[in-house]
Amino acid sequence: MNLETKLPSVGETIFTTMSALAAEKQAINLSQGFPDYRGPEKLLQALGEAVVAGNNQYAPLAGVPKLVEQIALKVKSYYGRDLDVANEITVTPGATEAIYSAVSATVRAGDEVIVFDPAYDSYQPAIELNGGIPVHIQLLPPTFEVDWEQVRDAITPRTRMIIINTPHNPTGTVWKASDLDALADVVRDTDILIISDEVYEHLVYDGQIHQSLNRHPELAARAFIVSSFGKTYHVTGWRTGYCVAPAALTKELRKVHQYVTFTSHTPIQHALASYMTEEPDYPRTLPAFFMQKRDRLANGLKDSGFKLLDSNGTYFQLVDYTAISDLPDDHFVLKLVDEIGVAAIPLSPFYANGQQTGCIRLCFAKADETIDKAAERLCKI
Repeated sequence: MNLETKLPSVGETIFTTMSALAAEKQAINLSQGFPDYRGPEKLLQALGEAVVAGNNQYAPLAGVPKLVEQIALKVKSYYGRDLDVANEITVTPGATEAIYSAVSATVRAGDEVIVFDPAYDSYQPAIELNGGIPVHIQLLPPTFEVDWEQVRDAITPRTRMIIINTPHNPTGTVWKASDLDALADVVRDTDILIISDEVYEHLVYDGQIHQSLNRHPELAARAFIVSSFGKTYHVTGWRTGYCVAPAALTKELRKVHQYVTFTSHTPIQHALASYMTEEPDYPRTLPAFFMQKRDRLANGLKDSGFKLLDSNGTYFQLVDYTAISDLPDDHFVLKLVDEIGVAAIPLSPFYANGQQTGCIRLCFAKADETIDKAAERLCKI
């Protein structure tokens, strides 16, 4: 059979590759972004209770009502936005599905979608599968700041969407209120839509504030805002997130969502709703929790040859390795696994053109002993 691929540039994700290599080599895995510690015990217990209670059949398409209500309360509490519970919130099996459904619902053949590189690797395939054309704007070290004049220059009559991500994976940068205002200036008086990937919304450090599009009514009126329970509650394998969008956009997203997955894991939704009801302020504990881990890793690497870039959000730390090696980043991470038994992620796969920056990404969502052991090994390279 002669099968022509629809995604000729797509292979195995770098996360799958490096995690598999870490397992094979029994290396410390600082590559893929998942914790090696347990989520909140009350939440884990709530899941078991939800299963035993019989919450094991299909949930409503938009989500279990009591979870949707908790999402609305959370958005109001954290960002001051009132939501129409029935028509502006959709629970999805992971943020990636929400992003895919939003793109599929609104991007047509020939539409252009602006993406900021380095970018999470699901954006471009979603665009291309729907006939869209990714338009890549590069963000470069050390600050990875957006050049808004460059964004203006990239806008054409075919621009349908802009995808943003703050706090930003893989760089750990966080947008300022001025960035949201600049984005609003760019899209004002256009029909351009926005996907705002905010899965690390509660992981913002050093006194900064997460500038959610939920805070910005002008942008929120044209945006799909995507969040992740897995990142917030340390349960990435639960694959549960949600999308907040105006009713007209939500209606279109649900048309796709119902035929991609239809609904999300029922007992997990009940468990999340119960925990959010009992512990509504849990996300407010996360900045201090993760700052301690970020700073622990930084302290462990202070005598190494790595230069740490600022990490103001997410649970990722970029390090510049150019004082150690002139290898391309995809070769350097293999060297780390082979020689010292630590797995990291190269930055170049996050760029459409494979841009070499001399940086790699480390995940610090790990137990303290894991961080200490990894740092000790990294100081030996």
